[in-house]
Amino acid sequence: MSHTHAERLASLRIQAQDAPVIAQDAVPILPLVHGPEDVRSLTIPQLEQLAAEVRQRIIEVIACNGGHFGAPLGAVDLTLALLHQFDVPRDRVVWDVGHQAYAWKILTGRNEAFETIRQYGGLSGFLKRKESECDAFGAGHASTSVAAALGMAIARDCTANDYRVAAVIGDGAMTGGMAYEALNNAGLRKTRMIVVFNDNEMSIGRNVWVVHEMFRKAVTSPFYNRMRRDVVDVIKKVSPEGFINYAHRVEEALKGFFVPGLFFEEMGFRYIGPIDGHNIATMVETLEAIKDFNGPICLHVITQKGKGYKYAEKDPITYHAAANMKIETGEMAKKDGPPAYTKVFGNTLVETARKNERIVAITAAMDSGTGLDIFRKEFPSRFFDAGIAEECAVTMAAGMAADGLRPVCAIYSTFLQRAIDQVIHDVAIQDLPVFLVLDRAGIVGADGPTHHGVFDLSYLRMVPGMTIMAPRNEVEMRDMILTGIEHTGGPIAMRYPRGACLGLDTSREPRILAIGKGETLRTGKRIALIGIGSMVGVLEESAHLLEKKLGHPVTLIDARFAKPLDRELIGDAVKSHEFVFTAEDNVLAGGFGSGVNEMLGEEGIASRVIPFGIPDRFVDHGSPEELYDELGLSAERIAERIIAITAK
Repeated sequence: MSHTHAERLASLRIQAQDAPVIAQDAVPILPLVHGPEDVRSLTIPQLEQLAAEVRQRIIEVIACNGGHFGAPLGAVDLTLALLHQFDVPRDRVVWDVGHQAYAWKILTGRNEAFETIRQYGGLSGFLKRKESECDAFGAGHASTSVAAALGMAIARDCTANDYRVAAVIGDGAMTGGMAYEALNNAGLRKTRMIVVFNDNEMSIGRNVWVVHEMFRKAVTSPFYNRMRRDVVDVIKKVSPEGFINYAHRVEEALKGFFVPGLFFEEMGFRYIGPIDGHNIATMVETLEAIKDFNGPICLHVITQKGKGYKYAEKDPITYHAAANMKIETGEMAKKDGPPAYTKVFGNTLVETARKNERIVAITAAMDSGTGLDIFRKEFPSRFFDAGIAEECAVTMAAGMAADGLRPVCAIYSTFLQRAIDQVIHDVAIQDLPVFLVLDRAGIVGADGPTHHGVFDLSYLRMVPGMTIMAPRNEVEMRDMILTGIEHTGGPIAMRYPRGACLGLDTSREPRILAIGKGETLRTGKRIALIGIGSMVGVLEESAHLLEKKLGHPVTLIDARFAKPLDRELIGDAVKSHEFVFTAEDNVLAGGFGSGVNEMLGEEGIASRVIPFGIPDRFVDHGSPEELYDELGLSAERIAERIIAITAK
C-alpha cells in the first residue's frame, strides 16, 4: 500500500517516541569506546545499546552542568550511524552549530572529560578544532556547515585526495540564507559530498522555515490527494492489471512537485529519504549505499528533539537547554532574586507599545531569548521572527522604519555581527530610526568565544550616525528603552548583559535621556573612573576598595553613551584628575576607551586615559565571574591594577 509523504513523516514521528532501554544484565559498551574506530567495529544491536548509554550520559551530565539538551539527545542515533560508516577523522563530518554534537564529543575520545563540558578549563559546549582532530570545523553560529563542507570537498578535489565529506544541518539552520548559498554552489559544481538534513521541526523555538511548512502542508492538501486519486482511478479503468506499475510511477511524479525531493533535486542534489533518524540499522544501510555517490547528495532524516527523555520529548522548547535539573521529574531549579534584564526589557517594551501603536518588534529566531516572547503574546500582529537570518531582520526593520513604523530589532550581540553590512548599508546610510537592542552583551559564560558579546561597541561605534547606549541597571534600562523608541535622529542601539538585574524599584515611569550625556555618581580626587553599562557597577565596587586602601574618595562616572560621548563631562574629569581609567566589557580595539582617547585628541587635551577591557584574544568558556577575574575586570582586579599604576 502506498503512503503519502505526510503519512510517512507521521509514522516516523510515532516511532521516535519509544526510547531504547538498557537491559539490566547488559554489559556496558560506552566504557569500551575510546574513539571512532571502536564505533565502526560494533554490530547494530550493540550500536542500539550504545545509543541508550550515550543518552543516559548526556542526561546525567547536562542536568548537573547545564547546556543544550534536546538537540544532542535527538542526534545520538545519527551520530552513531555516521561514525560507523565514515572513517573519522580522515573523512570529514561537519556539524551545524554545536547543539547536536554532544554524542559526537563522547564517542570521539572525550567521554572521560565530558563532566567538564562548558566548565572553566573543560570541554567546549561547541565543536572546536583545537579540542579534537575529529572536530573537522568549529561550530557556534548556525547555517555554516554546508559551506564549510563544500570548501573541504573542493580542497579534497584540488589536492587529488579521496576522503569523504558530509555536512549535518538541522532544519532550524535552514532558515539562514547562507545554507541556500552553499547548496546552490554545491549543486552547480556537482561536488561529491553528502548533506544530512536533520529534520526535527525545531531550531531553538518553533521553526519559522516556510519551506518546511511547504513540505508538510503540500502533501496533505486536498488538491494533491484528489489528483492522486483521480489519476490512479483513470489508469485502473483503462487497465487494472497492465498499468498498475505506471500508476505508481505517475503518483511518485506527482509527489515530486510537492515534497522535498524536488526541492533538493532542483538544487542539483540527489535526494534520499525521508528515513527514520532513530532507526540505526536503516541509517547505516542507507549511508553504506550512498557514501561514495559521485556527486552532491541529500539524506533527509527525521529525528525527535529530546529523544530518550520523556519531558524533553513533550516540551522541546523548555528543554532546549537544561541546568540544575532533577532527572526523575524534569524539574529545573527556579532562580530566586531579581528578574533578568531580558524580562525587564520585554515588559518595558510591552508597556511602551500599549501607548504607541507604531511600535513593532523583530527578532531572529530568539523571541524567548531576547524577552520578545512577552511582546509576541500581547501583540502577535506586531511581532516578526525572521528565523536564523539576522541580515533579513535588520533590513526588514529598515523597511519598516522607512514607512513610519518604530521597529525594535532585538538580537544577541554576537549574532548581530552577521548583519553589520545591513546595519551600515540599509540602516545607517539612509539615516533610518531603527532601534537595535543587543542582548547578551559582554561575557556570557559557558557558551564561550562564539557567543561572547564583546565586539559590539567596536563594530557599532565605527558606523557614522549611530547612537549607542548601555544601562548600568534596570532603571536606566527602562529610560533607555523609551529613549531609543522616541529617537528619530538615525539609528540607535542599546546593549545589555545576560543575567539578573540589581533588584531596584522600577515602578516609576521611564524618562527620555539626553543623547550623549553621562552622569557623575561619586565625586573624589586624583583618580576618576569612567564606566559604560554593567561595568559601572563593577567600578563602583572598585571605588569602595580604592577608598579603603588609599584613604580618599575617587570619582565615578556613568558614561551611559558610548557614542556620542559626553565631551564636557569627560573632558573636565580628565583635566581635574591625575589618573583617569575607563572600563568596558568589550574588546579594547575600537571600543569605549578608544573612543574616549580619540575624543581627547580631537579636543587637544594631552592627558591620556588608561582603558580597561577585553584584550586582543578570544575569551574561552567558563562562568562570567571566573572569566572577568581572569581578564582583570573584576572589582578586585581593577582596584589592584589601579593601585599598582598610581603608585608608580
